[in-house]
Amino acid sequence: MGNTDKFEMIAHTYDTPERIQIAQASADALREYIVDAKSKKAMDFGCGTGLVGMNLIDGFDSMLFVDTSPSMVQQIEHKISDLHIHNAATLCFDIEKEELAGVHADYIFMAQVLLHIQDIELVLSRLYRVLNDGGHLLIIDFNKNENVVSDMVHNGFDQAKLTDMMTQIGYRHIQSKTFYNGSKLFMGQDASMFILDSHK
Repeated sequence: MGNTDKFEMIAHTYDTPERIQIAQASADALREYIVDAKSKKAMDFGCGTGLVGMNLIDGFDSMLFVDTSPSMVQQIEHKISDLHIHNAATLCFDIEKEELAGVHADYIFMAQVLLHIQDIELVLSRLYRVLNDGGHLLIIDFNKNENVVSDMVHNGFDQAKLTDMMTQIGYRHIQSKTFYNGSKLFMGQDASMFILDSHK
């Protein structure tokens, strides 16, 4: 998946106060869409150091933390061990290269992950197959931002266009809204973030 090399380098210093704050706000936004999940399996996809998933883990039967960066996965493994968490597992995997076979989840969330993915339709299609029937894919990412110019990441997303693409894949009951605004939030630019909920 995109930018793995970059994340390998910053894994040990990733948990800055700013990132922790945004992860907390993201987890709070996600909680609105998580219902009766104590018996459900969750996946924090593109988990990084697990900042979002660790905030939500108590609400699920189990959580799988998935990332392409071995160093990021190592960081989350340290947290799981240090906090004596028993309902979590990790997986270092690149879904852009192959299907995530034999793994299923009732809730998949991806926070600020989509902007790093080159072939968005491919990844969303593969995640659709990972979801159990009735499951949710929850996406948090940046709204389209013309002030961001980068060949490393997408400059955000148009919620309506993303909804159309996901509808074509098969996702249904899609709803989205902007929930967070911040200064110098995205590549040094003021930006806003949205949350999108979809069902299989």
